[in-house]
Amino acid sequence: MRLRALLENDALGLRLLYGENELDRTVRGVMTTDLKDPSRYLSGGELVLTGLAGLREPADAEVFVRAVTAAGVAAVAAGELDLADLPEDLVQVCARHGLPLFAVSQSVAFATITEHVVRQVSGERAGDLAAVVDRHRRLMTSGPAGGGPDAVLDLLGSDLDLRAWVLSPTGRRIASAGDPLDSERAATLAGEHLAATRAGRRAPHRVAAGGTTYSLFPIRNSGRAAAPGPRDVRETVLSDWLLAVEADAGEWPAARLDLLQGVTQLISVERDRRDAARTVRRRLAQEILELVQAGAAPAEIAARLRVAAPVLLPGFGNAPHWQVVVARVEWTQEPGQTPVDSGPVAQALLEEILVDPAATGADSADRIAVAHGGDEAIALVPLAAAPLPESEDGLSSAALGLHADSLLQAIRGPLSAGLAEDGRLTLGVSASVHSAEGLRGALEEARHARRVAAARPGRVCAAGHHELASHVLLLPFVPDDVRRAFTARLLDPLRDYDRRHRAELIPTLEAFLDSDGSWTRCATRLHLHVNTLRYRVGRIEQLTGRDLSRLEDKLDFFLALRMS
Repeated sequence: MRLRALLENDALGLRLLYGENELDRTVRGVMTTDLKDPSRYLSGGELVLTGLAGLREPADAEVFVRAVTAAGVAAVAAGELDLADLPEDLVQVCARHGLPLFAVSQSVAFATITEHVVRQVSGERAGDLAAVVDRHRRLMTSGPAGGGPDAVLDLLGSDLDLRAWVLSPTGRRIASAGDPLDSERAATLAGEHLAATRAGRRAPHRVAAGGTTYSLFPIRNSGRAAAPGPRDVRETVLSDWLLAVEADAGEWPAARLDLLQGVTQLISVERDRRDAARTVRRRLAQEILELVQAGAAPAEIAARLRVAAPVLLPGFGNAPHWQVVVARVEWTQEPGQTPVDSGPVAQALLEEILVDPAATGADSADRIAVAHGGDEAIALVPLAAAPLPESEDGLSSAALGLHADSLLQAIRGPLSAGLAEDGRLTLGVSASVHSAEGLRGALEEARHARRVAAARPGRVCAAGHHELASHVLLLPFVPDDVRRAFTARLLDPLRDYDRRHRAELIPTLEAFLDSDGSWTRCATRLHLHVNTLRYRVGRIEQLTGRDLSRLEDKLDFFLALRMS
């Protein structure tokens, strides 16, 4: 706004003492002070309101005016109890430095002027920001991204002094401007947003967390929003992003609320663009899983895996290991209620869950390939091999895999809020496999683990391959592929080692179990020295992570050998 507009507003009680030719100066803010030198608190363009308490000597006026002029303020407005009380030397000094000076009527409070300036300047800046956002929208929709969500949030911070973050439904930080939001606070905001959405409360949702008020705006997936017909909140609540703003939107004028709604739409367009980039990964997963379920030849599946590996793990030279994760979202169905298509919901949610929690940004899910069929989502996760320190034979570990409990540990709270009282999420995680032959068993293993999770209480449950104990595998309803996966996971390291070193670990294990763990009888049977037998058994335990002095591990080996 201009100084001229302030002078023409009779309600502000301003009278110009100097600067008639400077009334087109722009006012960008307001500050009230009685300091003789307030320059450290000024950034330029302010209207400085002063009660003159700090100007006790004639020389003080020179110090004050020189300081505020150097800081680039727009003008000074001095309060007057009586016209005669306003120092004449202040008027002269302002004239000498070319600084406009106003007198403020004693009937007008500084707060009245401050409120008017802030309201007007904020409206002007919001209008300017809206124009910038509109330009940014055109850039992002007409070609490569013009900076992404971070650039939009930077505009909010620089032009409206608003700190803001874009969060996923689990609280993962996707974009931000300024200081990061700690993970616990982000998860709290995400949970509050999901709970408010499920309760049908109108956005923006205002939440107090850690003594600070935040306003939460949903960021809809515009692709789904454009679909014809009404949209069930359960179809989107677990996948929509949110914009968290450190401010109380309940005090905002309609123009600012409209501006923030425009910002969410702009970020939604960017999200759709990034979702489209997942199409290739989803198609790869769908093709591989269809081959696995159709019983295709391992060579055909292996060929597809070789295509998928460089897409999901760019720059990784060796063939990765693979893990399968199965997810299902189920809703309680009320009479007359339209069923929810849970497959896409589970797919979007599984893509979010599998992002490394330490990662930030909307492009941090590039390694994830998730397909869905019916109400089930299936993820194919590549794992880069992580070598252990080399032993004397150069042994290396299998890939470091995902653990069922750790996947949900940090996000169980927000997801439970989104599922409310009528939804459930269950996950199953397979062991890692290193070849196409093992994928079918891994898929069935993940599905069976999910059924184990579904038998537990709670809104969000997961189970992994390590929870499929040997006695469970004896039950008649356990699929043969799960049994075979269990056998391969336990014995394949020994078979591989035997092929490389001709160490006869498998025959040694069979003889040891047949001898009831007797070192002497087993050594005699194999025509070995007891120390050689102890070395072989030690190598078996090292390769499998089992302990042959434990009954449970002996039983697992016994069953694996019988089922192989």
